[in-house]
Amino acid sequence: MNNQKKKAAILGGGNIGLSIAKGLVKSGLYSPEDIFITRRNIAPLKEYADKGFAVSTDNHSAVRESEIVIIAVQPQQLNDLLTEIKNEIDEEKHIIISVVSGAGIKAIREQINSNAAVVRAMPNTAIAIQESMTCLASDSTDSKKLNAAKEIFDSVGKTLIISEELMIPATALCACGIAFFLRAVRAASQGGIEIGFHSEEALLMAAQTAKGAAALLLSGESHPESEVDKVTTPRGCTISGLNQMEHHGFSSALIRGIVTSADKAARLYKID
Repeated sequence: MNNQKKKAAILGGGNIGLSIAKGLVKSGLYSPEDIFITRRNIAPLKEYADKGFAVSTDNHSAVRESEIVIIAVQPQQLNDLLTEIKNEIDEEKHIIISVVSGAGIKAIREQINSNAAVVRAMPNTAIAIQESMTCLASDSTDSKKLNAAKEIFDSVGKTLIISEELMIPATALCACGIAFFLRAVRAASQGGIEIGFHSEEALLMAAQTAKGAAALLLSGESHPESEVDKVTTPRGCTISGLNQMEHHGFSSALIRGIVTSADKAARLYKID
């Protein structure tokens, strides 16, 4: 399926919806004119309208004019949106991609009363700079439609196809995880300020160091601990700092945070 010749509707012009729009254009897979962005109040979308995106409050028209329908509203808004657009869904034409936390494929399909292809996607906001980690799941037997969704998200980062039962854990690890890792970088930069660097210097150093650490793992087969071992020497400063962090629960706090987020994500969407 050649998505370059297709149009996409992003229903929900919030942070994640706009990040997707920016990422798709940066990737070259879509031009702004190929992307509809809808929102109840379009005033905050003026910048996008000026760039050529088709900005509107009309979900009906956006769905009719598109083949790819990306649903990016809040969980509490999903049922009303699905009721609104269900008569516009064409089983042969549309691929519905939902990035709504907690909303299962079966629930979405029942709401729209359609056998159209439904793909659940869980990207994160790094999609805006083509660095998302996106997990995908579908119950469709049409591999072409799942591959079409994968092509979209491959263009804006890395993708992993998983079973649907793991989509909520993926939300905690990847979507919420952006905030967790950013908070760790921020904390590292604050430590840098305390030991003598200006704030801009400390943030640059912390962020680039975090990027390098992640790149080490993504570039090969190494495990985090093998890389840790390379920089920890007997009676050295690295192991001293690591042990101090672990005494204060660094690893356990991060693990507990991810588990707590997963528990919360499982309760975000409820069918009326």
